[in-house]
Amino acid sequence: MPFCAKCGTSVSDGAGFCGACGAPAPGATTQSTAFTPQSAGLSSNVVGALAYLGGLITGIIFLVVAPYNKDPFVRFHAFQSIFLSVAYIVFSIVWGAIFGMFLTVGLGFLWSLIALALSLLRLAFLLLWLFMMYKAYNNERFLLPVIGPLAAQKAAD
Repeated sequence: MPFCAKCGTSVSDGAGFCGACGAPAPGATTQSTAFTPQSAGLSSNVVGALAYLGGLITGIIFLVVAPYNKDPFVRFHAFQSIFLSVAYIVFSIVWGAIFGMFLTVGLGFLWSLIALALSLLRLAFLLLWLFMMYKAYNNERFLLPVIGPLAAQKAAD
């Protein structure tokens, strides 16, 4: 029975580490049993989920940052996050223009109906955003109807 070189406690045969101090056991290879972080970075599924967190900004960041811009999974989710953010921005601009037109034409009495519809659509975007983070965290490539194939094409380039 070998003994730990660090604390002197007896270590059972086949053990990779000392049970008392955690030091590698004599003759054990630490490569297979030790925890080695992925080059001190985040895993692809976490980065894919984080790409949706800040929308346009985090999508661009993960397309620029060196270890993640080579990963096709991260690139797909970063591009899809960017396209989803741009779609939301365009939607907000168009919706604001329509709302402003109704207000200037004199259909201000529809304001409460339009505000309710806007609130429901914003809630739908929020739920979609959370759903995409969930899918990315579970290592799934979920393609959104129009922007999903565009993101997949850009990620493959």
